[in-house]
Amino acid sequence: MRLLIISGMPHHVRDGQVVGWGPTANEIDHLATLFASVRHVAPLHPGPGPKIALPYTASNIKFVPVPAAGGPRLRDKLRILAAYPTYLFRMLKELPHADVVHVRCPDNISLLAILLLARVIRPTTRWIKYAGNWQAYAGEPLSYRLQRRWLGRNLARAQVTVNGRWPGQPAHVHSFLNPCLTAEELQEGATTGAQKRLQPPVQLLFVGRLEAAKGAGIAVEIVTQLQAAGIEASLDLIGEGSPADRQQFEQQARDLGVTGRVPRPALREFFRRAHFLVLPTNCSEGWPKVLSEAMAYGAVPLTTAISSIPQLLEEFGTGRALTERSAAAFAAVIQEYLRNPAEWEQQSRRALVAAERFSYDNYLLAVRDLLKLPAEKELNHA
Repeated sequence: MRLLIISGMPHHVRDGQVVGWGPTANEIDHLATLFASVRHVAPLHPGPGPKIALPYTASNIKFVPVPAAGGPRLRDKLRILAAYPTYLFRMLKELPHADVVHVRCPDNISLLAILLLARVIRPTTRWIKYAGNWQAYAGEPLSYRLQRRWLGRNLARAQVTVNGRWPGQPAHVHSFLNPCLTAEELQEGATTGAQKRLQPPVQLLFVGRLEAAKGAGIAVEIVTQLQAAGIEASLDLIGEGSPADRQQFEQQARDLGVTGRVPRPALREFFRRAHFLVLPTNCSEGWPKVLSEAMAYGAVPLTTAISSIPQLLEEFGTGRALTERSAAAFAAVIQEYLRNPAEWEQQSRRALVAAERFSYDNYLLAVRDLLKLPAEKELNHA
């Protein structure tokens, strides 16, 4: 069977090789095992891309570039309209040759894709992943609201997957977990996590874009709050951002005596030693994959109460989703755990169990069931 993916996932060319956003590239590599061929229509951006961008490893994936468009300025938004004819032409050319179409929302190109799916007949097997917050929130872009309403009414005639469970969720909208873990990572994490104990120095980990909206600055301040309370604590600050943002947080870390590690290397070393994954985000999150990645190594997640995050942490029985987004609130929670390390240990072990649900193996089984794909031995002949 032939899969067509349409998404706004940024791609770049680095050393003559196409690379894409690493976590999504890994997910698509695994998804490609269910299909004979995969064609991915997505924007090609200038430059070599961030370090987190990775090449596809599956040989049956073909990247189909379209122009990149979008941004905060009015002229950036006008470029979206200018790019739409190209997007439309490429979609109309690709859709008739696909057996399954997978659109990843919300994005500029995905808005056009789901509008188009209301008009075209082929393919009839359709899967739309809404990766953002399925719940309305203040300040959300108009295009996100439009996409949610369109999908909720099923005008694209597709199966829709979302993060979390929501009141009045229609039958075609399915709760799905974001995959991110291999069997090897789960095994290694379980071995490491089973040996963890909460004792000083308390090790915090932040992984994400180095920007205020993600809470990088708050993460640094959490450590200083703990140190001011006489608690030995350190932070690994890992991520990428604009040069100005990166310089700001590096300097903040140096000024406050925090251990900051800004480049994004292989993360397993940091997951192994982390007691807590702190993510004081204020972004429109669905379920950040870094939460489950850290949980796989027994780190207890502390984050803000956004989208499906509170639902899932409550279901898993681990971590906290705080309604107050401040360093003081996060530091206070950590001190509660320090006063009751047995509770931390119990939640750390629950995190290990919950992380298994985010395996690629479980994801592929769920996709096969969602799309009613033929048996594995039949896929390469379909």
